[in-house]
Amino acid sequence: MPGGSPVTARPAPAWPDTYLGRVEAMAVIQDLNARLLASRSATATLETWCGAHGMADPARLVADLQRGLDQPAPPETRARLGVGPDIRLAYRRVRLTCGDHVLSEADNWYVPERLTPEMNRSLETTDTPFGRAVQALAPTRQTVASEMLWRPVPEGWDQAPPSAGTCGALAIPAQLFRHRAVLFTGDRVPFAEVVETYGSAILAFSRVAREPDPACAPSPVR
Repeated sequence: MPGGSPVTARPAPAWPDTYLGRVEAMAVIQDLNARLLASRSATATLETWCGAHGMADPARLVADLQRGLDQPAPPETRARLGVGPDIRLAYRRVRLTCGDHVLSEADNWYVPERLTPEMNRSLETTDTPFGRAVQALAPTRQTVASEMLWRPVPEGWDQAPPSAGTCGALAIPAQLFRHRAVLFTGDRVPFAEVVETYGSAILAFSRVAREPDPACAPSPVR
């Protein structure tokens, strides 16, 4: 499945495996998830996130283009883009990085004939993020699917007694959540579909020091 391969990222700073640490991690993930779902551009949103959390200076997103790859578009993707089997769809896979943080991996199918020659050249030959390359189209996006791949706290956590953690470092998987979205021009013409998988590096920022959880304090020697 596109986007199913693990997102490679620099190890995130340790989040404590405590009830509070898990709730805070969940809040951060949900915050970025909501921002992306409400955004016109994932590129701009990730760049803002990177800068606001001091993850790179300057906070500029770069697309690490994975060259020589091809992936046929699923029939449902062609249907959402309004193209038949005789229309060529280009495929592009990138890892979106900010500084040395790999924030997401994106699989993208787009209709070259609905872009300008300069946009096509940029997408085929440079590491320009997709959203920046097509910015002149005044694109908007419509989310098709949103999937949470990891939850630091279980469903119904807010109505259940707190669960104790290990008091060590929270084990954060490589993939946290995934979006599938269709991109439209300012005239509402669909021209691309993207599958974005967001990785653990979105949590790789320095946080304000907290008081130790009393539940994790060592027992006094008697």
